[in-house]
Amino acid sequence: MIRYRTAPAPAETNIFAYCRYIVLWGLLLARPWAASGQPANSGTVSTLAGAPKQAGSIDGVGPTARFKSPHGVVVGADGAVYVADTENHAIRRITAAGVVTTLAGALGQKGQADGLGATARFAHPEGLALDAQGNVYVADAGNHTLRKVTPAGLVSTVAGQAGRAGRVDGAAPQALFNAPHGLAVGADGTVYVADTYNHTIRRISPSGTVTTLAGSPGQKGAGEGPGAQARFFHPSGVAVDADGALYVADNGNQTVRKITPAGEVSTLAGAARKKGSADGLGPAARFRTPSGVAVDGQGHLYVADYVNSTIRHLTPDGQVSTLAGHPLGWGSQDGTGDAARFAFPFGVAVDARGRLYVADTQNMLIRCVE
Repeated sequence: MIRYRTAPAPAETNIFAYCRYIVLWGLLLARPWAASGQPANSGTVSTLAGAPKQAGSIDGVGPTARFKSPHGVVVGADGAVYVADTENHAIRRITAAGVVTTLAGALGQKGQADGLGATARFAHPEGLALDAQGNVYVADAGNHTLRKVTPAGLVSTVAGQAGRAGRVDGAAPQALFNAPHGLAVGADGTVYVADTYNHTIRRISPSGTVTTLAGSPGQKGAGEGPGAQARFFHPSGVAVDADGALYVADNGNQTVRKITPAGEVSTLAGAARKKGSADGLGPAARFRTPSGVAVDGQGHLYVADYVNSTIRHLTPDGQVSTLAGHPLGWGSQDGTGDAARFAFPFGVAVDARGRLYVADTQNMLIRCVE
């Protein structure tokens, strides 16, 4: 299930209450770390920006910067990393040298205004995506809208109506969403949306028309099949590959799903509603609330396995391994593979060289895995 609560919240509910619930849930279910026989890991983790467990709203260099529950992360062709700093209600930018600035929004000030830089307002921004022109798309979950931020920091609303949750397709300004979390942008400029509380995957055409690609609004489940016959349960992250296939972190189902360009939905890895941390092929693998997903140029997937606090790797045929972190081994240590620790990572992004960036949410850090 997604971080919030077991049933969709009213529009004005504090949508971050569920994050606290799921943390407690994970603690109660914790066993003494992972089962024996866990495959060796290979990713070396370092900290790009932030200080462990030090929540704040400070721009600066590396460890002097502060974040407050960062969730979404995306990386540009120039190596700049963009962060949805969720409880600061802002979009931050980190240079390759680790210099953190605020691109849009006013740190700590929630709202729904379009505008330039600090005059804009967001409400619990979640997922991010980049288009070919360097525009950052934002799943503004608390406002139930999709926003766009230009490289200069000019914010506009792409689709949805601020403060109105719903499930309406149509022209972008009239469309309605319900706490969207994940975003991806295709090569043709189509924006794909994990419309979390509607349990659907939506798309926004370059001409500005919103349609439902897969799932049925308001109907959660785990069914496979074409378009509206398929079911999701709080889909969280979404990524698109070079061929137009989509990958979904189906948070409540504990699975990673695949959607063909024609809208056919299948389960790539994990088993519906079965939690765990096992590596393996397809349905033999287990996740605990997978939240973010990214795909590289070779079709390999990377998943932020939220409650397990690990980063998982999936081959194109669904072979799952643990790249970094230790299942249920919460911490903030840098290191290689199993020696590294995360605390409820939510977002993950991959650059052209295969380097990963992780929004390590409860640690208030942005991490790098190489």
